[in-house]
Amino acid sequence: MSPRAGSLRFLLSRRWLLLLLSVLLFAYACLLLGRWQWHRLESKKTGNAIIRTNEKAAPAPVDLVLKHGVNPPDSRSYAVVSATGTYDASKTVIVRYQTRDGNAGADAVVPLVTASGTALLVDRGWFATPNQGFVDAAKVPAPPSGQVTVTGWVRQNASGSAAQVVNASTRAISSTEIEPAIGVPTYGGFVQLLTESPKPATALAPAEPPDLSNGPHFFYALQWWFFGILGLFGYGYLAWEEATGRGQLRRAQQPAKRRGGRDVGGSERAHDPAVDRQHGAADERGGRAEQERRGTAEL
Repeated sequence: MSPRAGSLRFLLSRRWLLLLLSVLLFAYACLLLGRWQWHRLESKKTGNAIIRTNEKAAPAPVDLVLKHGVNPPDSRSYAVVSATGTYDASKTVIVRYQTRDGNAGADAVVPLVTASGTALLVDRGWFATPNQGFVDAAKVPAPPSGQVTVTGWVRQNASGSAAQVVNASTRAISSTEIEPAIGVPTYGGFVQLLTESPKPATALAPAEPPDLSNGPHFFYALQWWFFGILGLFGYGYLAWEEATGRGQLRRAQQPAKRRGGRDVGGSERAHDPAVDRQHGAADERGGRAEQERRGTAEL
């Protein structure tokens, strides 16, 4: 065995094998997390491409895009549809906890009942409220009366407990939850209002355009992969230090740490018995002198 090979035998020790296993697990976790962020980036790019294509298309009749009880697929996200019908303001659903520029508010979802009897859930927009909690639907600016033609972006249903409808209000929009709450058959998904004709007396703030940025996923992926490479590099550097003797030299140069008056070796300074006796004798002489002074003062 060569001298260099012999100098690396420490890598087979239990401590170094456990360190290597920990570093490999850490690097593998960083690899997976980086790949996960990269897949999210690719998914975001695909979704943005779909939205850009759908936004440029002319409005399509709602019956060609949405179906009763069927959540629209990803390929229909932000497609523009048109529908004609009558708003049923008595079945308005309030979407709580919607803020704009730090201001409290809510969205108003009103079913537009079409000639087929199926209602299209229209998020007519945002309006300011005193707080973000429950809002009386009677205080919502009224939609246009009579026959109304609307266009809007197709959106998919929300899921989870946030979509539950309680007292004609919710925190997220889902036709699956709203349909049984209002008792009217509805198209799957909903639309965010773009235009309505005729115009209402008081318009609500329109929906904000979709975010078409790629987000931070690219840099997050690079960060995770960098952390994994850094862990492997750190292990290699420590092994190199140990093999060349630099690690032992560095440890020898570190100052000894003291714990409770003891150094690393557990030793502590021994008391000198002779010094203790001198201190005891001096204390005794001092005590006798003090007693003599007190006696003289009393006389």
